[in-house]
Amino acid sequence: MNILFILLQDSAMGAQGQSSWSFWIMMILIFVVMWLFMIRPQQKKQKELEKQRDAMRPGQKVVTAGGLHGKLKSIDGDIFQVEIAKDVVIRIDKSSVFVEPEAAPRKDDKPKKEDAKKEDAKKEDKKDDKKDDEQKA
Repeated sequence: MNILFILLQDSAMGAQGQSSWSFWIMMILIFVVMWLFMIRPQQKKQKELEKQRDAMRPGQKVVTAGGLHGKLKSIDGDIFQVEIAKDVVIRIDKSSVFVEPEAAPRKDDKPKKEDAKKEDAKKEDKKDDKKDDEQKA
């Protein structure tokens, strides 16, 4: 009976050793997936944001992290001076300033223009059909 118990313990220990390896492999795979889908894209985005901040020049429209829109007046190292109203200049840290995005066209604008062209083409077809009907009569 003791021999059977010892053999069962040995086989259980061997199974635990395998599960230990599979645990570490799974942990490594989870880290790799997180790095590929979360950490790496965030690092790229951060580098792009730094490039934009380095390319900022006085006179450019900016937005602060607090949502204030203004014009960049001067750059003193890591401190930007932003004019948010006439003769109102604030000093703000470089990391809190972003390039003001251009007014992006709405998604509805393009289809409306295409729809208008299609409607104009349909109207022209109807006019041609009416002319054909008048000529037949």
